[in-house]
Amino acid sequence: MTRTMDRRQRLTDAAIATLADSGMRGLTHRAVDKAAEVPPGSCSYYFRTRQQLLEGAVERLAELDIAEIDERPALTGPASIAEIAEAAAGLIEHWTTAGRERMLARYELALEAPRRPELRAALHRAGSRHRAVAEKLLAAAGAADAAAQANAFVALLDGLLLNQLTAAAPHRLTPEQLRRTLLGLLPACT
Repeated sequence: MTRTMDRRQRLTDAAIATLADSGMRGLTHRAVDKAAEVPPGSCSYYFRTRQQLLEGAVERLAELDIAEIDERPALTGPASIAEIAEAAAGLIEHWTTAGRERMLARYELALEAPRRPELRAALHRAGSRHRAVAEKLLAAAGAADAAAQANAFVALLDGLLLNQLTAAAPHRLTPEQLRRTLLGLLPACT
């Protein structure tokens, strides 16, 4: 990795942390410099505008998500509905615990997107990677129209993820409940 790529990655990781901690209002070039522990002005050197910084954060989020999806063979290759449900439940559990910061940042960006067409376009581009993985997965599981069902599958996972992030303790699903829920709903996507 080049020094420039390393610095950009460090800054986008800091932007994600800042979004999760302080929300959209707290995301400034100066706050990202501080979070990344780099000299003042570094963030604005690599990301001249706020929009470029937001797009950089979106790209980094998608890159990290896809890397974690790729680590789960049941989500990348031929798998049974039960294996897909198990792997997806594990991913949701991971993203609401160890990956919580990233998911909070992702939802901050998603909530801002209706007011920023450029951000909405960046999120759509990044989301197309997720939909492509879902389409491949559903096709391997025997879905009649995997392309059409991929959007529904991603929306289903997104809804479960949002619920897990925002629900009070008694309403959060346990890992086993997540698995059973997905096992019950996945046949509708295939």
